[in-house]
Amino acid sequence: MIYCSIDWAEKTHDVALVDDTGQLLAKRHITDDAAGYKILLDLLAEYGDTEETPIPVAIETSRGLLVAVLRAGKRKVFAINPMAAARYRDRHSVSRKKSDPGDALVLANILRTDMHAHRSLPDDSDLARAIAVLARAQQDATRNRQQIANQLRSLLREYYPSALTAADVWKNGLCRPEVREILRAAPTPTRAAQLTRTQLQTALKRAGRQRGIKADAEQLRDIFRADWAHQPLLVEDALGKQMLALLVQLEAACAAADDLAEAVGEAFPQHPDAETILSFPGLGIQLGARVLAEIGDDRNRFADARGLKAYAGSSPITRASGKKSAITCRWVKNDRLNHAGYLWSFSAITASPGAKTHYRRRRDEHGDWHAAAQRNLFNRLIGQLYHCLQHGQRFNEAVAFPSPSVGVVAA
Repeated sequence: MIYCSIDWAEKTHDVALVDDTGQLLAKRHITDDAAGYKILLDLLAEYGDTEETPIPVAIETSRGLLVAVLRAGKRKVFAINPMAAARYRDRHSVSRKKSDPGDALVLANILRTDMHAHRSLPDDSDLARAIAVLARAQQDATRNRQQIANQLRSLLREYYPSALTAADVWKNGLCRPEVREILRAAPTPTRAAQLTRTQLQTALKRAGRQRGIKADAEQLRDIFRADWAHQPLLVEDALGKQMLALLVQLEAACAAADDLAEAVGEAFPQHPDAETILSFPGLGIQLGARVLAEIGDDRNRFADARGLKAYAGSSPITRASGKKSAITCRWVKNDRLNHAGYLWSFSAITASPGAKTHYRRRRDEHGDWHAAAQRNLFNRLIGQLYHCLQHGQRFNEAVAFPSPSVGVVAA
């Protein structure tokens, strides 16, 4: 048995091959380009790598062109956490020395001794991986949009509180196109107070409004012409220019989030698992795509539902030592899936009578706090999703949350 490892870097990579006894068979220093990838594949082929019997590879990343080249075919690629690799390094040397070729050798020995304890990259379909790219990018764009909106809100509080009052008229506040259009037309409270009804109506029309324009314009005019405190004119103008710079960033973030959400909406329904995922209460297109992005469509990725629950961070973990024992939530988990699960369970409480009953039972009978009850509900829902995906079934409210009168005890 031959084991390959790659110490990944930005421009070059160190490759090491070892056998069952841990003897170093070959090492190479390759570049991060097509020529370097060819050298790597030729080296693997020289030591017996074939389509039927591929050589497993360990690397400290799960993304990039190098990983895409290695995943072609049936080869198992193991993404080793850098922190875990650092712990293994102490097994081979106590002098704390470190080098890239040495790290490649450590990774190879991780596969040689403990390959069974590490999970290879899932064999997801190209469509599932594409959805994962889009869903994660949309999630990041949404967070970025909110961060910029928070910065803009903090700045407006310093000199332009009337803009915040005007933004409260609509849902989503500063992220609304109407608010952004008005801020662009009047970056300072002094200029906002000078806006006429016609100018406000024109701004609302530019933002895409078609109904209630006159009433909203009149309400905004009253807000801007009310009695507000002001900064000195020079300071106010300077803050207005700073606000316009932030507004440009917010508009770009809003456009990116909307475009990615549209792309997710086009790609996710094409996946065969979309029908099953969308049948669950609380899951829509965007949130369902995030769940699929993290669990993938490789049916052999998780041995059972317990493995998926641990991966999602919904199942508790027991820490015991001597006479002390504590049951706590998991800290090591897939953060994206765990966050999606929090939103999922929160929505399911109002979308499913059984989910709401389960949540109330955890709160009233077991004494759970809100977060703990939600986590327990997510733990149950993710287990049901695993079962439905494995058997190609849709969510069934009566089976998922049976009525106590039926005589079935809920798990």
